[in-house]
Amino acid sequence: MESVHRTVLLNEAIDGLNLSPKSLVIDATFGGGGHSLEMCKRYSGIKIIALDQDKSAFGKAEGKFKDLNCDITFVNENFRQLDHLENFGAFALEDIRTGNPRRLNFLNGPVDAIIFDLGLSSDQLENSGRGFSFLKDEPLLMTMKENPTEEDVTAMDVVNTWSEKSLADIIYGYGEEKYSRKIAKGIVEARQKMKIETTFNLVKIIEDAVPNLYKRGRIPKKLHCATRTFQAIRIAVNDELGALNDGLEKGFKILKNGGRMSVISFHSLEDRIVKRFFREKVEKGIAKLINKKVILASDEEIRNNPRSRSAKLRILEKI
Repeated sequence: MESVHRTVLLNEAIDGLNLSPKSLVIDATFGGGGHSLEMCKRYSGIKIIALDQDKSAFGKAEGKFKDLNCDITFVNENFRQLDHLENFGAFALEDIRTGNPRRLNFLNGPVDAIIFDLGLSSDQLENSGRGFSFLKDEPLLMTMKENPTEEDVTAMDVVNTWSEKSLADIIYGYGEEKYSRKIAKGIVEARQKMKIETTFNLVKIIEDAVPNLYKRGRIPKKLHCATRTFQAIRIAVNDELGALNDGLEKGFKILKNGGRMSVISFHSLEDRIVKRFFREKVEKGIAKLINKKVILASDEEIRNNPRSRSAKLRILEKI
């Protein structure tokens, strides 16, 4: 069953890019395709390079673009490889079903705009089968790759092999979970009895490790007690913060002078990285802020899409 994904801060992120029908844009986090689709509708003839680690995202969105006059090319790669896109196989709409990649034939100069939407799509969370959601009993993978190899780190590797200190550090550092030590201790004790293989295995361990009031979701802000731990492990598995640092730096390098970058973040660690990166570029005199104050979702958008409550949009122009 396909879930309905609502793109957060859709208009604000695109409006801030100052696009035209001749623009070359990189959608660094294609996901459900919301930003790319809106750009195609607004700017006939626009060229878009869409990146996603999950190749299945392209096939799911293929039908949305068939009747639109835009040149969209898909690259199955992480945005931390923005400086090497020409080395990867690219897929036009007609290539998706056949699985025959072609060369990326129009990345031959600086790009006009880049957009990063750092949130997971609803479809990835609910229907990937890779254990992103604690609401479904699935294998503990949490990797963005559709078909991980034996060399790829998975959540199963993390919870079954990492030391108690490492687990506590990432759960606290990436999830800002105040019961990180209790949860890490519970994971280590549980795996001594049986390998932790599914999301429900992990949820039960977390529930047993935290106080009852916390487990019932009354504090903080009615979050499920597994929310922060799942977020932390997912970030660690995919090295999301390292990838973000790389993607921002490499993306800025391939922007033309006057080109813009929109970044939508969803938790404080991401926003801190983006804010620091933008400030450093401004202080060096090589960029300027388009929005001096962070852009937040409107009350109406939050009512229609509660997940937009935590979204923060920042826009930078290279000078």
